[in-house]
Amino acid sequence: MFLTIFLAIVFCAAITLLLISAVAFVQYDGTNKWFFSSAPKEALEILEPRPEELFCGARAMGWVLMIISVLLILGVGVVTVWDGIRSGFSYTQFFMRFVLILTIYKAYDMIFFDWFLLCRFRFFQYYCPEVAPVYDGRKYGYNLKSQLLKLLVIFPAASALLAWICTLFQV
Repeated sequence: MFLTIFLAIVFCAAITLLLISAVAFVQYDGTNKWFFSSAPKEALEILEPRPEELFCGARAMGWVLMIISVLLILGVGVVTVWDGIRSGFSYTQFFMRFVLILTIYKAYDMIFFDWFLLCRFRFFQYYCPEVAPVYDGRKYGYNLKSQLLKLLVIFPAASALLAWICTLFQV
Protein backbone atom coordinates (compact mmCIF):
# COMPACT_ATOMS: atom_id res chain seq x y z
CA MET A 1 0.00 0.00 0.00
CA PHE A 2 2.83 2.39 0.87
CA LEU A 3 4.43 1.80 -2.55
CA THR A 4 1.12 2.45 -4.30
CA ILE A 5 0.66 5.79 -2.52
CA PHE A 6 4.28 6.71 -3.25
CA LEU A 7 3.84 5.85 -6.95
CA ALA A 8 0.67 7.97 -7.09
CA ILE A 9 2.57 10.92 -5.60
CA VAL A 10 5.42 10.48 -8.10
CA PHE A 11 2.85 10.26 -10.92
CA CYS A 12 1.19 13.52 -9.79
CA ALA A 13 4.57 15.24 -9.47
CA ALA A 14 5.57 14.09 -12.96
CA ILE A 15 2.30 15.36 -14.46
CA THR A 16 2.83 18.69 -12.68
CA LEU A 17 6.35 18.94 -14.07
CA LEU A 18 5.01 18.16 -17.54
CA LEU A 19 2.35 20.87 -17.29
CA ILE A 20 4.68 23.55 -15.95
CA SER A 21 7.32 22.70 -18.55
CA ALA A 22 4.83 22.94 -21.42
CA VAL A 23 3.02 26.09 -20.30
CA ALA A 24 5.83 28.12 -18.75
CA PHE A 25 8.97 27.09 -20.63
CA VAL A 26 8.13 25.55 -24.01
CA GLN A 27 5.01 27.71 -24.50
CA TYR A 28 2.89 27.81 -27.63
CA ASP A 29 5.11 28.82 -30.54
CA GLY A 30 2.55 28.29 -33.28
CA THR A 31 3.42 24.62 -33.91
CA ASN A 32 2.80 22.71 -30.67
CA LYS A 33 -0.86 23.43 -29.90
CA TRP A 34 -1.36 19.82 -28.76
CA PHE A 35 0.13 20.79 -25.38
CA PHE A 36 -3.05 22.77 -24.82
CA SER A 37 -5.44 20.23 -26.33
CA SER A 38 -7.32 19.77 -23.04
CA ALA A 39 -8.19 23.47 -22.93
CA PRO A 40 -11.65 24.59 -24.06
CA LYS A 41 -12.08 25.32 -27.76
CA GLU A 42 -12.75 28.98 -27.00
CA ALA A 43 -9.30 29.27 -25.38
CA LEU A 44 -7.56 27.37 -28.19
CA GLU A 45 -9.07 29.68 -30.79
CA ILE A 46 -7.63 32.81 -29.20
CA LEU A 47 -4.30 31.35 -28.05
CA GLU A 48 -1.50 33.45 -29.52
CA PRO A 49 1.90 32.07 -30.52
CA ARG A 50 4.90 33.08 -28.45
CA PRO A 51 7.79 33.08 -30.94
CA GLU A 52 10.24 34.49 -28.41
CA GLU A 53 11.45 32.40 -25.50
CA LEU A 54 10.71 33.45 -21.96
CA PHE A 55 14.49 33.57 -21.45
CA CYS A 56 17.47 32.21 -23.38
CA GLY A 57 17.26 28.41 -23.33
CA ALA A 58 13.74 28.25 -21.84
CA ARG A 59 12.37 25.96 -24.56
CA ALA A 60 15.36 23.61 -24.38
CA MET A 61 15.03 23.47 -20.61
CA GLY A 62 11.29 22.87 -20.95
CA TRP A 63 11.81 19.97 -23.36
CA VAL A 64 14.40 18.39 -21.05
CA LEU A 65 11.99 18.68 -18.12
CA MET A 66 9.19 17.23 -20.23
CA ILE A 67 11.35 14.25 -21.18
CA ILE A 68 12.22 13.72 -17.51
CA SER A 69 8.53 13.84 -16.58
CA VAL A 70 7.59 11.33 -19.29
CA LEU A 71 10.35 9.01 -18.06
CA LEU A 72 9.01 9.35 -14.51
CA ILE A 73 5.50 8.49 -15.70
CA LEU A 74 6.81 5.44 -17.56
CA GLY A 75 8.85 4.51 -14.48
CA VAL A 76 5.71 4.59 -12.34
CA GLY A 77 4.06 2.20 -14.79
CA VAL A 78 7.03 -0.16 -14.88
CA VAL A 79 7.44 -0.26 -11.09
CA THR A 80 3.69 -0.71 -10.62
CA VAL A 81 3.60 -3.74 -12.91
CA TRP A 82 6.99 -5.20 -11.95
CA ASP A 83 6.32 -5.05 -8.21
CA GLY A 84 2.87 -6.57 -8.66
CA ILE A 85 4.19 -9.47 -10.74
CA ARG A 86 7.11 -9.99 -8.34
CA SER A 87 4.74 -9.97 -5.37
CA GLY A 88 2.29 -12.36 -7.03
CA PHE A 89 -0.60 -9.91 -7.13
CA SER A 90 -4.03 -11.23 -7.97
CA TYR A 91 -6.32 -9.54 -10.48
CA THR A 92 -8.05 -7.67 -7.64
CA GLN A 93 -4.76 -6.43 -6.18
CA PHE A 94 -3.59 -5.16 -9.56
CA PHE A 95 -6.97 -3.54 -10.18
CA MET A 96 -6.96 -1.82 -6.79
CA ARG A 97 -3.41 -0.54 -7.31
CA PHE A 98 -4.18 0.89 -10.76
CA VAL A 99 -7.51 2.40 -9.77
CA LEU A 100 -6.00 3.92 -6.61
CA ILE A 101 -3.12 5.56 -8.51
CA LEU A 102 -5.45 6.91 -11.19
CA THR A 103 -8.06 8.09 -8.67
CA ILE A 104 -5.44 9.97 -6.63
CA TYR A 105 -4.13 11.51 -9.86
CA LYS A 106 -7.61 12.56 -11.00
CA ALA A 107 -8.49 14.07 -7.62
CA TYR A 108 -5.18 15.96 -7.70
CA ASP A 109 -5.90 17.09 -11.26
CA MET A 110 -9.36 18.34 -10.37
CA ILE A 111 -8.32 20.10 -7.17
CA PHE A 112 -4.84 21.37 -7.94
CA PHE A 113 -4.85 21.98 -11.70
CA ASP A 114 -8.47 22.93 -12.36
CA TRP A 115 -9.49 24.64 -9.16
CA PHE A 116 -6.24 26.07 -7.78
CA LEU A 117 -3.94 26.72 -10.77
CA LEU A 118 -6.66 27.69 -13.23
CA CYS A 119 -9.27 29.45 -11.13
CA ARG A 120 -7.46 30.75 -8.06
CA PHE A 121 -3.79 31.17 -8.89
CA ARG A 122 -4.45 32.04 -12.59
CA PHE A 123 -1.25 30.26 -13.69
CA PHE A 124 -2.36 29.73 -17.29
CA GLN A 125 -3.69 33.25 -17.61
CA TYR A 126 -0.33 34.61 -16.50
CA TYR A 127 1.49 32.93 -19.39
CA CYS A 128 -1.36 33.32 -21.90
CA PRO A 129 -3.23 36.49 -20.87
CA GLU A 130 -5.37 36.46 -24.01
CA VAL A 131 -7.32 33.43 -22.66
CA ALA A 132 -8.27 35.16 -19.39
CA PRO A 133 -11.79 36.10 -20.59
CA VAL A 134 -12.54 32.41 -21.22
CA TYR A 135 -11.71 31.50 -17.62
CA ASP A 136 -12.92 34.61 -15.80
CA GLY A 137 -15.85 34.08 -13.47
CA ARG A 138 -15.39 30.33 -13.15
CA LYS A 139 -15.48 28.87 -9.68
CA TYR A 140 -14.13 25.57 -10.96
CA GLY A 141 -12.38 24.45 -14.14
CA TYR A 142 -14.14 24.07 -17.43
CA ASN A 143 -14.49 20.32 -17.91
CA LEU A 144 -16.12 18.82 -14.81
CA LYS A 145 -18.27 16.42 -16.87
CA SER A 146 -15.21 15.09 -18.69
CA GLN A 147 -13.25 14.81 -15.43
CA LEU A 148 -16.02 12.83 -13.73
CA LEU A 149 -16.38 10.56 -16.76
CA LYS A 150 -12.68 9.72 -16.50
CA LEU A 151 -12.84 9.26 -12.73
CA LEU A 152 -15.96 7.10 -12.63
CA VAL A 153 -15.90 5.20 -15.94
CA ILE A 154 -12.72 5.40 -17.99
CA PHE A 155 -10.12 4.95 -15.23
CA PRO A 156 -11.87 1.95 -13.61
CA ALA A 157 -12.29 0.34 -17.04
CA ALA A 158 -8.64 0.98 -17.92
CA SER A 159 -7.59 -0.37 -14.52
CA ALA A 160 -9.62 -3.53 -15.10
CA LEU A 161 -8.00 -4.04 -18.51
CA LEU A 162 -4.49 -3.37 -17.20
CA ALA A 163 -5.06 -5.71 -14.24
CA TRP A 164 -6.20 -8.47 -16.58
CA ILE A 165 -3.15 -7.96 -18.84
CA CYS A 166 -0.81 -8.03 -15.83
CA THR A 167 -2.29 -11.29 -14.57
CA LEU A 168 -1.47 -12.89 -17.92
CA PHE A 169 2.22 -12.50 -17.04
CA GLN A 170 1.95 -14.28 -13.69
CA VAL A 171 4.03 -17.47 -13.45
